[in-house]
Amino acid sequence: MPLAITRSRLRVLVICVLALFVIFGARLFQIQAVDTKAYAAMAIEAGTRKAVIPAPRGDIVDRNGEELVTSTDGLTITADPSMTAENAPEIARILHEKLGDEIDYFDTIQKLRTPDSKFVYLVKDLPAYEARKAVKAVAEANYTGVFTETESLRSYPGGSLAANVLGITEENGKGIAGLEMQYDAGLTGTDGSSTYEVSSTGQRIPMADSTVKEMVPGANVNTTIDRDLQWYSDQRLRDVVSSAGADYGLAVTMDVRTCQIVQLSQAPTFNPDSRDGVSDDTLVNRAVSNVFEPGSVMKTITMAALADQGKVTADTKIKVPSGMVIDGFPIGDYWQHGALKLTAAGVIAKSSNLGTIVAAEQMSDSTFYSYLRKFGFGARSGIDLPEESVGIVSPVRDWTKAKHATTSFGQGVSVNAIQMVRAVGAIANGGVMCTPRVVDSLTKADGSVEKTPAGESRRVVSREAAAEVTRMMEAVTADDGTAPAAQIEGYRVAGKTGTAWRVNPNTGRYVRGQNTISFMGFAPADNPRFITYVVIDKPPRNAGGGSMAGPVFHDIMSMALERFGVTPTGAKPPKIKQDW
Repeated sequence: MPLAITRSRLRVLVICVLALFVIFGARLFQIQAVDTKAYAAMAIEAGTRKAVIPAPRGDIVDRNGEELVTSTDGLTITADPSMTAENAPEIARILHEKLGDEIDYFDTIQKLRTPDSKFVYLVKDLPAYEARKAVKAVAEANYTGVFTETESLRSYPGGSLAANVLGITEENGKGIAGLEMQYDAGLTGTDGSSTYEVSSTGQRIPMADSTVKEMVPGANVNTTIDRDLQWYSDQRLRDVVSSAGADYGLAVTMDVRTCQIVQLSQAPTFNPDSRDGVSDDTLVNRAVSNVFEPGSVMKTITMAALADQGKVTADTKIKVPSGMVIDGFPIGDYWQHGALKLTAAGVIAKSSNLGTIVAAEQMSDSTFYSYLRKFGFGARSGIDLPEESVGIVSPVRDWTKAKHATTSFGQGVSVNAIQMVRAVGAIANGGVMCTPRVVDSLTKADGSVEKTPAGESRRVVSREAAAEVTRMMEAVTADDGTAPAAQIEGYRVAGKTGTAWRVNPNTGRYVRGQNTISFMGFAPADNPRFITYVVIDKPPRNAGGGSMAGPVFHDIMSMALERFGVTPTGAKPPKIKQDW
């Protein structure tokens, strides 16, 4: 009996062993023959990492190819929490010691312990040497799971140079102001990717299989800005605004033939490279976004409209009263005088409000309004910069006699600086107005060049009318005009001063004793090439457009003429009678 039991048990044991062999064999066959690819993929997946290959953002360069904005290599530190959770406090301590305020200790611990995650960002956009030093320290302490990924960092070699034109980017690289914002789509490239095998400690395995999807860099933006002229203008404007204690200042220079902006300065400004001085007030480009009353510079537009209708020439005789009361409002000139006999040129040279009103009475409200609109006021100029304001031109149905009068000398109408440059630039350009541009073209990664649209160009007044107003403006810079400081030796200069009451933006009311002063001018007057507009907001009470803005114009225009090789004509300005 015991023997029979033993044999029975043996048979059962043999059957069990055979069954196990069958099961193992079937499983082995399934792995090797049926699910080979699936299991191989799972094995690779467990030992691979995917990394983004960031596409560098395109450069922004000046008209000569000099870098204004570029991208440099930086590193982002990442981690795999499945590998770092156990040693999170120690790893966070090492990173904090090496990176200081760049990384928060307690926040980093939480990231290193992120549940059910194999990827987290610890700190972005570090200089490469800092990131490598920190990750190396972690590895030397025998901790794993901390990695670096290449990033593209924005660099502004000129610091604050043309900052309000260039703009700035957010942490994620998206442009949020200036050309960085306007041309964000073109500047942004297409990221690539890389998949590679790693060891159990998270280190990349040399010579192991990897796949790469190539990235495509962003396009370069080729501006019309001249770097050297821009730098000089920035400094010159900053100095006068600082010394005068003014709220802000603007300086814009445009090629009147092409409407290319070769210089656009603002003070105070900011440094996009270090982020010093960045605020809502400094980040905005005031030349396109701020509106102000232009004051007497608008008299050039009034005279151009009259000349285009054949109602005035530079020699037209105008009887100027000692004062006027219109709709119950007393209006006078900035100096006391009795009745005067001035020519139209004399009215502009002496900047007489009263003389301008008398001349403008020859136009109806609707005619005057139509010319303002033709010159682009109350509408965007079309410049390729973001957030341009339209200014304020009241509908003609709301005009009164007082509105007609004050508009003629630049009060009661609001403009931005680019609108004003564009309008007076049409006078310099023989009556043809074009669209201001800051960017000439984009150069793509494949080397192809895409020109930016030129914008609208149209005639607003006749060539003869523009020539008559130019003669009037030359009288402004004569020795007996209001801006002799704007004279440039060897060149004929046409210009116009401006002083306007300043409006409180919060209340919409004029602020007694506060002004916005300006000077607009172009040269050579006998063959215009450049126009420069200088605006200084809230200077000292005794400051005038000719005395404070005029010298800044002189210096910027002088350098522009030199930089672009515009030789002195040597022609003497015509003698223009100012009275009769």
